Amino acid sequence: MRPSPMAARAASGCSSAALAFFRLRPLGRAARLAPAGRSAFGATAACRGRLVDSVLQELRSRRRVRVSARIGLQGTKELSDSKIEKKTIQKGLLLEFHKDSERSLLAVVERPDGKKNWVVTDQNGILSSIKPQQVTYVVPGTMDFDCSRIAEFLEKAQDLLDPSILECAWLELSEKDKSVTVEEFADIVYGSKESLESYCAHFLLSRDIVYFVKVESRGSSIYQPRPSAQVDELLRRKLAKEAADKELEEFVHLLKSAKALPLGSKPPKNSWLMEEKVKQKIESLQAYAVDVCNDEQRRMAGNILKAMGFARTSSAALKLLINVGYFPVHVNLDLFRYDVQTTYTEKVLSVAEELLVDCPDSDKHARKDLSNLRVYAIDVDEADELDDALSATRLPDGRIKVWIHVADPTCFLQPRSILDREAMHRGTSIFLPTATFPMFPERLAMNAMSLQQGTDCRSVSVSVILHPDGSIAEYSIENSVIKPTYMLTYEGATELLYMNLEEEEDLRILQEAASIRAQWRRSQGSIDTAMIEPRIKVANPDDPEPNINLYVEDQTNPAMQLVSEMMILCGEAVAAFGSDNNIPLPYRGHPQSNTAVSAFAYLPEGPARSVANISVLRAAEMDFRKPVAHGVLGIPGYVQFTSPIRRYVDLLAHYQVKASLRGESPPYSAGDLEGMTFIASMHVKVARKLHSNSLRYWLLEYLRRQPKGRKHRALILKFNKDRMATLLLVDVGIQVTTVVTAGKVGDEVSVVVEMVHPRDDILSVTEIAQDTE
Repeated sequence: MRPSPMAARAASGCSSAALAFFRLRPLGRAARLAPAGRSAFGATAACRGRLVDSVLQELRSRRRVRVSARIGLQGTKELSDSKIEKKTIQKGLLLEFHKDSERSLLAVVERPDGKKNWVVTDQNGILSSIKPQQVTYVVPGTMDFDCSRIAEFLEKAQDLLDPSILECAWLELSEKDKSVTVEEFADIVYGSKESLESYCAHFLLSRDIVYFVKVESRGSSIYQPRPSAQVDELLRRKLAKEAADKELEEFVHLLKSAKALPLGSKPPKNSWLMEEKVKQKIESLQAYAVDVCNDEQRRMAGNILKAMGFARTSSAALKLLINVGYFPVHVNLDLFRYDVQTTYTEKVLSVAEELLVDCPDSDKHARKDLSNLRVYAIDVDEADELDDALSATRLPDGRIKVWIHVADPTCFLQPRSILDREAMHRGTSIFLPTATFPMFPERLAMNAMSLQQGTDCRSVSVSVILHPDGSIAEYSIENSVIKPTYMLTYEGATELLYMNLEEEEDLRILQEAASIRAQWRRSQGSIDTAMIEPRIKVANPDDPEPNINLYVEDQTNPAMQLVSEMMILCGEAVAAFGSDNNIPLPYRGHPQSNTAVSAFAYLPEGPARSVANISVLRAAEMDFRKPVAHGVLGIPGYVQFTSPIRRYVDLLAHYQVKASLRGESPPYSAGDLEGMTFIASMHVKVARKLHSNSLRYWLLEYLRRQPKGRKHRALILKFNKDRMATLLLVDVGIQVTTVVTAGKVGDEVSVVVEMVHPRDDILSVTEIAQDTE
């Protein structure tokens, strides 16, 4: 028999699988090829003809095998007068319902459940109560259907469910612009409206997202063929989705493979970033874990987590990234959350290397040789950027003269240069327990700019002669060359002070100067804010169990007090220099509290009194034209000057002072300084947040590793409400809140750690009874 016009159209536009349903043979190659430059749909449309009624009759007769009759179903004629046609539900009907947002199941109605609901047995044999609005289709001709035969029904349906049939039907119906019901569609494609064929037609149409659109007409569902342009666009989207689904499947396979590998064999982080499609997905997971993702990243990460069987949460994304080896166990998410720049551009590094080669010094001929002085550089033992050192001597009249030597990075830099702008947008060096991110490129900051033991170093030296009461008698600021004699830790310097060696007379003079300065500042109303401060260094932080070295520093330590007093003295002298020479500088001030210093004299000296003093402080102030009183420090003016390698605002002060020493106008006006200080300060706030969060995380990790039940000394700092108190764990340096049964502010109690979760920032302690004799 010759192919009918419908056969020609089917052969031209439908798959061979679809053709099998029409019992047709594909035409030859010539009949299927489309003219060059035309779309598949255009080629198909060009082959369209008219459907011959006799062919339809033939197709119907071939397909009308009445499969439903073989499994004991009623015909549609017998059903025409039943309540099914009126969309009612009754016992024994086979229907489809929405189990949840993603699943539809077949079920047989068992009995009513209340006024509106129905109890059904689904295809899995499970009883459920469903609402009428959950029902998506009532299968016609299924009165008194046996639920045990649902599986057989579905198996037979599988033979008829070929989605490519939709395209062939769409070609025919769109040509006639004809809408159809489910049963009419079944009659067209299967030649039958029986139960099985009608259900298969419903199944195909209800899940189709390309060729047909469902519309409501007088309470019944009608399916309308979409316009060709819309079908083209939907097909394009469908193909794109299929490609994306395949990419997702491949990526999930990569994740599962990496997750299954032992810890030491997991792929390195950079291997996930080599291929763009993989990089895009892993970075979406990272952004989701950090909770800084855009809508597309959130969607992509959610799909990945779902495919992996994880909950769609940031903690689940973090866990997955750790499990595949992309992140170490103790990854610092704040580095990503705050978009911290931990590297430098090639341009910045190139400029830094040029400076290291040339080593320019614009003040070479104006430097005073102070290399004969005994110079003490005192800092923490792991300090990389050494930017200040001290000297002292006793003058013939008995007064003390001290020098605060500060590294001179501005001899390498020009205001508004590439390196200067880079430093401004970083604001400060970032010091974490696991790493240091310097404000300048590392080789420049830690070598050329830093003070080096036994080496001639460029510096700016602030010298001060003190009155016997500790106030400033004279001061001067000059460019200098020094040769640091000692590089000491605070612990080493304290030990030298206790040894009271005759040959270290200069160090004893520095301690004496610090002592009389502290007394003078107290007489001017300074406030004690010294605390116990923890410091942690973590070796091999990428290991699951890295080494944690904890240091608890008491700021009343003699060496720490010595250095602190000299830094304050330097800041006061620079403020006086700015005032005397009318130089715009970042002057810092702090109004005195309305509460008298003596108000907390009843508290013991130390952290408890410091916390009370800090609680009543007023907001700090800045001025860029003239000094403002610093009530907390007890001095008339203050400029931070001693850390120009670490703090950009200190560097600004150096630019201004150095220009004045050369007899030049300052490079920046007060307005310029205010704007640049604001920019730098925003980054300083982020750096402080990074430091405090990271420090607390590692303190909690340190506590997590301690033996369960270990007793800790705790100092009561304050009471928040009733007996709920803020405590300071003295041996760790961390604060925690808990209920104490007895004691007052400043007293010690004993506690044990009950629970600690570093990642969730959870620390819980409980007071225990003091040991008694």
